[in-house]
Amino acid sequence: MDLLTWLNANFSKKKPGRAIARKAIRHLKKIEKGQLFSEDISQMRAAEGRWYESLIYEMLLELSLKTERIKHVVRKGADAPYPPIDIRLGQNGLYYSNRGDINIRGNGQDIAEFDILFIDSQDRICFCEIVTSASDLKDMEAEVIYKKKLLGYLYGQALVPFVLFSSVDISRSSIMKRLMRETESTLIITQTCEKIKSVLTVGSIRGVPRKPVTHPKLVGIEDIPIKRPFDYKKLHDLKRDRLLGIMMSGKGKAGMAVADEIPPVAKKILFGALYPSGVRALLNGRDFTMSGRRYNYEGLKNDFSKVIVAVDIPEYEPVIYLRSRKKSEYLKIVRKKSGELKVESKRTPQMTGFYLWLEDLKPSLGAKVAERYAEVFLC
Repeated sequence: MDLLTWLNANFSKKKPGRAIARKAIRHLKKIEKGQLFSEDISQMRAAEGRWYESLIYEMLLELSLKTERIKHVVRKGADAPYPPIDIRLGQNGLYYSNRGDINIRGNGQDIAEFDILFIDSQDRICFCEIVTSASDLKDMEAEVIYKKKLLGYLYGQALVPFVLFSSVDISRSSIMKRLMRETESTLIITQTCEKIKSVLTVGSIRGVPRKPVTHPKLVGIEDIPIKRPFDYKKLHDLKRDRLLGIMMSGKGKAGMAVADEIPPVAKKILFGALYPSGVRALLNGRDFTMSGRRYNYEGLKNDFSKVIVAVDIPEYEPVIYLRSRKKSEYLKIVRKKSGELKVESKRTPQMTGFYLWLEDLKPSLGAKVAERYAEVFLC
């Protein structure tokens, strides 16, 4: 029986009891423990999702002792070292977040987060994603495909085994059926969070310390070094230069989507910051509404000190970042289905790696590039 078939069979049989459900509490922060039984549904669901992810990790640790198919499980949560290494530009590789999440950084920004990583008997790296809701499956599908390509490149693997754990039955989803057709992928549906959590009470989760455990199969990220060291900024810039060349030659998105030999590590390309002439050209005959105010070039110049144009791949959708003059933040501008521009979110110093990269960009693009960007991505 292969690894994924064995995992599916054994997880399906396993009914988590009070002891392991309580043990998973150790990975939660104090505030999350209090929210696990909160009457505020949104807070409770968020804490419940974090607890369920920790429960799957604890169950995998237990099952790993019963098989040689799982060689190692990578530390996370309360088992990760603390404090983690500070974020800075130029970092490439595996790092832990403040709460023990496993991330891959590229030039200091988190380009992928993994709920669980483990090593199988063939010394292959494998990863798990964990969901407690049927929403946002389309976004997850794109993330899983990207993570498979990323790990395959960094660890030199033709195939990257993937396990999706879900506390809700999403097996009939067309997205799931499509995702499970990916080689070396399996879906494991457990009991619902509500049913598993029913073995716990408010009183029973008290007194569970957040501390690491000793386990024969636990390893840290330093024990699974990337086999193909990479310079994310260099690979990003290669892709950026290629896309700029295609764009300026008069070709559109179709030309950009043609496969190339550049490793698939960058999923967002920052073309660069615009000179004032570029900002004027970008907004030539174009404006947008934000917080009830309609912006043209003069309004934009007064409220924002920097305009950065970018594109998300593989969809090749435009993204524009505006640096506020009043606050330490960038507004992320995207295009609605109607073609209009809207503010989707903000990028603040809390998003350390990416924010530092945006801050580091100096104006480098003029009117011609801005005009062509607008023609390709905003028309």
